[in-house]
Amino acid sequence: MTATTLQKELRGLADSEKKIGLQRFFKTGKGQYAEGDIFIGVMVPQIRALAKKYSSLALPEVVKLVHSKFHEERLLGLIIWTLQFKDALKLNDRQKQKVIYSHYLKNRKNINNWDLVDVTTPGIVGEYCFRNRAEEKTLRRLVRSKSLWERRIAVLATFTYIREEEFALTSEFAETLLNDSEDLIHKATGWMLREAGKRNQAFLVKFLERNCTKMPRTMLRYAIEKFPESVRKSYLNR
Repeated sequence: MTATTLQKELRGLADSEKKIGLQRFFKTGKGQYAEGDIFIGVMVPQIRALAKKYSSLALPEVVKLVHSKFHEERLLGLIIWTLQFKDALKLNDRQKQKVIYSHYLKNRKNINNWDLVDVTTPGIVGEYCFRNRAEEKTLRRLVRSKSLWERRIAVLATFTYIREEEFALTSEFAETLLNDSEDLIHKATGWMLREAGKRNQAFLVKFLERNCTKMPRTMLRYAIEKFPESVRKSYLNR
């Protein structure tokens, strides 16, 4: 089984009309955040089905997919890694977990759109760092990176912590990113704060009381989305 096998099967699913829509949706035009990214027109459910079918693909072959110029092929390789990491967790195979995590970060320059990050970071980077707390230093370095996508990786990694009812890292990163210039970071950070608030509203209220007047509007709107309208308005009008 090789990357070429998967590439042929994936390209057989390509749809030219969907390609146009995806390139527009993911902002691939000149001056946009994903300028130059190339799509072939395959939807995520189809990619997930292929990833499941070829989940035992060897590491070097997955790397080839992750290095593809085609967005869907990169996503396919990254989803395969999430499936392999999940299996490694079930088997308590710590060496396999470390290998996948290390290769994910080593190849992070190819994880260069928000869906690639959001679909795969919590299940690999978040899971690994949650179980290996010394690696949180890597997240703290990424959250201050000049790269939009590295900062988003750091934020999305905290989703794993949130699911485990730990919110301190999300709070720390959200405060670090209060002055971030990128809307995609405002959205991701607000989303993580909202997810934390769904599990522990007191945490979110405490964070908002400290920071709501300093938060970018998009971050604030995302964070308070689940609050009653009257409460949302009170925060927005401060």
